[in-house]
Amino acid sequence: MATPMPEEPFAEAAGEAVQTAVMSVRLVMAIADAIRRHQQRQKKGAEEELPPAEKAKEDAKEELKNLLPPDISAALMAGADWPQVAQQLMALKRAGVDLEQLLPRIGEIAVTVRDQVAANEARVAKEGAGEWERMLRETLPAGPVREAILASPTWPDIAATMAKLDERGVDVRQILASAHDEGLGVDQAVAKVLSAGEAPTTSRDALLSYGPLTAGLDVPPNLDLSDRERALRQLGFSPKEHERFARMVREAMPGRELEADALLTSKQWPLLVARMDRMEGDGRVVKDHLAGLNRPTTSEELRKPDLGSRMVQEVHNVLRHAPGEAPSARLKVSTTAARLQSSTVGPTKAQAAKGAAPAEPGVAAHRQTGPSAKPGKVK
Repeated sequence: MATPMPEEPFAEAAGEAVQTAVMSVRLVMAIADAIRRHQQRQKKGAEEELPPAEKAKEDAKEELKNLLPPDISAALMAGADWPQVAQQLMALKRAGVDLEQLLPRIGEIAVTVRDQVAANEARVAKEGAGEWERMLRETLPAGPVREAILASPTWPDIAATMAKLDERGVDVRQILASAHDEGLGVDQAVAKVLSAGEAPTTSRDALLSYGPLTAGLDVPPNLDLSDRERALRQLGFSPKEHERFARMVREAMPGRELEADALLTSKQWPLLVARMDRMEGDGRVVKDHLAGLNRPTTSEELRKPDLGSRMVQEVHNVLRHAPGEAPSARLKVSTTAARLQSSTVGPTKAQAAKGAAPAEPGVAAHRQTGPSAKPGKVK
């Protein structure tokens, strides 16, 4: 369903710079709405109906308070297309987008546009939709945002708005780059809501992590270790908590900065954070265990390319033994053998008592062993 985005007259007090800034808000909103629609068509086969216009206007007015600059929000609500914009806004909220995060960032884009127009009154020639499609492809990387924009029924309106912004001396490429980042957030938020009822699938990282390194930990089936920040969020850790454990490790390894850096940048580091947090929850003093990391490292070991993986094994080794009792971790470890010997493979005691079958591959056996994770963690 196409959403009209005409250039409407605003309140008399609003100048051209504010009018143009509001156009940029409409552009970003139209892109976000196109992404929402695209996600819903892909997941559900149809778009969700927009909320009633009158209710959307009242609800959206409340949402805009203190989240957009007053002159821009006033001009936006004075436009003849305000009911459609309000419906877009509330449809995004209903789809799972956090407006308290989205709107201030859109406001920053609008302020930038407003200031650009105020400083630059020069006009440039208007180009056709074909030129704007070329700019879009040059500016945005291939992915869900670009696909949603070009496939949207509102693409002609979006291209026309880009042309009008360009006429007023606005850097359209800069807006597109900013809108792309916000679009990714919209895409993920809507996809999360639409996928909430789907059966979870076990990720490759979760499968490959099975074994002693994750025994007794609550590992999410969709664990993504390729994205450090996301992996920590999935395991329930804030940046502050992560920094505390990183600092703890560095303090335990004076003079071993190279090894510490390799450890903290390794793919499996978030799992060690979860292990140390679990130990603290059990009343164990992690620093006492980490004191076993003071062994010297040979220059030959430092030159080997797998330093990060070896440091993960070394830290895990001192964590799983009593302080001062960890044997040397220099021996090569067979990953396959370790998994076969892991306590996470096979049925739990409760299952064995009932004669239940072992967990199938792809079911996180970690979620069957050990006590529950400490309260307060979001999984």
